[in-house]
Amino acid sequence: MPRLLKSAICLFSFLLFFALFGCAQQTQQPTAPPDTRAVDEAAIRNVDAAWLKAVASKDAAQATSFYADNASLFAPGAPLATGKDAIQKAWTEMMSAPGFSLTFTPSSVTVSKGGDLAYELGDYELTMKDKKGKPQTSRGKYVVVWGKQADGTWKALADVPTTTQ
Repeated sequence: MPRLLKSAICLFSFLLFFALFGCAQQTQQPTAPPDTRAVDEAAIRNVDAAWLKAVASKDAAQATSFYADNASLFAPGAPLATGKDAIQKAWTEMMSAPGFSLTFTPSSVTVSKGGDLAYELGDYELTMKDKKGKPQTSRGKYVVVWGKQADGTWKALADVPTTTQ
């Protein structure tokens, strides 16, 4: 085989190899973000525990701190409260009622795959005294929609209690 033909074949082989393997774009599969749902659920349950302490101490400002700035509270028998000022006013009025006591227990917390939204289902018990001074207890269920904030904390976006008794 003539030397020139051998050189051409060698050069062609090199270029073919380089074209196929050297310049081929690497196809990388996108990596899924880590699944933090269990950690986020635990964080929300911790926020709930702190929220319950604020409510037990009748601290309306602290109870309101668990809401996002644009959150809404849909309290039964009360007007819609949107924004922290309106929510704090609602909590202040509720907590100032004679015999006020509120407990709530989350039964489930479900965090979205994206890790930026969650919802919580639970039960609550609210006690206040009637006009005669007799304690009146209402029981109900609730839904809280949570949003993860830019700093990684969870804040309530919508708090929706409903009475069942």
